[in-house]
Amino acid sequence: MTYKTDMARVKGLGTAKEGTHEWWIGRLTSVALIPLTLGFLWRVAPLIGGTHAEVLAAFQSPFTAITTILFIMIAFVHLAGGLQEVIVDYVHGKALLVVLLVSTRLTCLGMGFAGAFAVAKIAFGG
Repeated sequence: MTYKTDMARVKGLGTAKEGTHEWWIGRLTSVALIPLTLGFLWRVAPLIGGTHAEVLAAFQSPFTAITTILFIMIAFVHLAGGLQEVIVDYVHGKALLVVLLVSTRLTCLGMGFAGAFAVAKIAFGG
């Protein structure tokens, strides 16, 4: 038994049987960002107004470096997924849609890797 309308059967429209992956990634990254944001703020907020040497010393701590790298990477993955949803919902031209999706994903991942690299560089030798 099918629940498709006659028009949907003729056009071949129906569920794409995809989309749960993006939904789960969005939920998992948002839940993961809660403790990571708290840990990031707990370790980095006291550094505001600190000296250069204090900031370097703080980021050479493995806990601070790992927490910051995880926060940056997961935040940019979450951002990329959210922007993808907005682009898919509001951009209707096929060519523009593909260009925006690819450029958004590459930009978010590139910025995430750049941030992680910057923290790793400080952590491994300032």
